[in-house]
Amino acid sequence: MAGTNLKGRRIVITGGATGIGRASAIHCAASGARVAVADVNEADGAECAAQIRENGGDAWFARADVSAEPDVCALMAEAERRMDGIDALVTAAGIARDSMVPVEDVAEQVWDDTMDVNLKGSFLAAKHAVPAMRRAGRGVIVMIASGAGVTGPSSAISYGASKGGVNGLGMTLAAKLRGDGIRVNVLCPGEIETPLKLDIIQQQVAALGEDARRREGNSDLGEPEGVAKVIAFLLSDAADYVRGPIFTR
Repeated sequence: MAGTNLKGRRIVITGGATGIGRASAIHCAASGARVAVADVNEADGAECAAQIRENGGDAWFARADVSAEPDVCALMAEAERRMDGIDALVTAAGIARDSMVPVEDVAEQVWDDTMDVNLKGSFLAAKHAVPAMRRAGRGVIVMIASGAGVTGPSSAISYGASKGGVNGLGMTLAAKLRGDGIRVNVLCPGEIETPLKLDIIQQQVAALGEDARRREGNSDLGEPEGVAKVIAFLLSDAADYVRGPIFTR
């Protein structure tokens, strides 16, 4: 997957300010793609796009809340205008806020917020990117789910449920969009060292009373850059025959 050719690809990445989204933006741009970095985190998102440009890549930042349809609609319209089309989408925006909380104590607002960002945000991004992909005559969507909620449980009830929903959404869209020349893959990363994962660990530490430094030191966490290489491959023509969910470490 090293040296994946994405020259000419026009990619929108939600959740592109940090973690897997950021690593994917940097790697895809280095592989020749034009990248729209979208996030509510303006400081890190703008810095990511600036870093890409400083390294000779083509990227720009747009503030967008994926749970708000007007934001997502405006994002995709601007991306199509600025890049003269959209032919790839990565939905990496995600939150996790109820790790180690018993089901009877999960706040309804936490459940709603998690579903709004993780599941509805993936749906809205696809909803407003697909028409541009149809106009471009092709498309690839990579939805970031997780092993949690797909092949196993999660320490966070709403997070696990939302990621199971993303998997179902991706499989459904794959069947619906195949006739339009749009391929949809669901990516299920494992234990990856991202701000979201480290926050989950901190929530577990607080609940279990363990030392945070020792807990993190004993965790065999993968690097976001490794997942970014898989994403770049999935966005390329070399992955045209790949179907279904893909799992990484």
